[in-house]
Amino acid sequence: MLIGTILQGKGAGVVTVTPQATVAELLGVLAERNIGAVVVSEDGMTIAGIVSERDVVRHLHQRGSDVLGGPVSSIMTSEVRSCAPDANVEDLRQTMTNHRIRHVPVVRDGRLIGIVSIGDVVKSAIEELESEREHLVGYLRG
Repeated sequence: MLIGTILQGKGAGVVTVTPQATVAELLGVLAERNIGAVVVSEDGMTIAGIVSERDVVRHLHQRGSDVLGGPVSSIMTSEVRSCAPDANVEDLRQTMTNHRIRHVPVVRDGRLIGIVSIGDVVKSAIEELESEREHLVGYLRG
């Protein structure tokens, strides 16, 4: 299965915040949208970084509540692993597992077109297994 197939099912909308947004504003976006990470972007098309709830927790622990008034750029990960829509889901699952990352932006021709989470990847694997099982059961029953 390809990453683009996952995006077709979940939609290609990507929530972004600017690097200048405060961490408190970021928390509002995460809570309102019920998501775990956002892409940091000046224009909604390019990737400056990615920031997750884990990043917030880690920096709160290290720096205290002062971090909430600071910019997202001060806590984001700027070296972002991304993938193309024609990337293989299994390959991405391996990358996400090996590098302990939970969210990967999807990019086509240098433009942000979506984001996939480890949950999306696991869900697609389960769906594939269920489909294979149904086909095998159908084959065995004749």
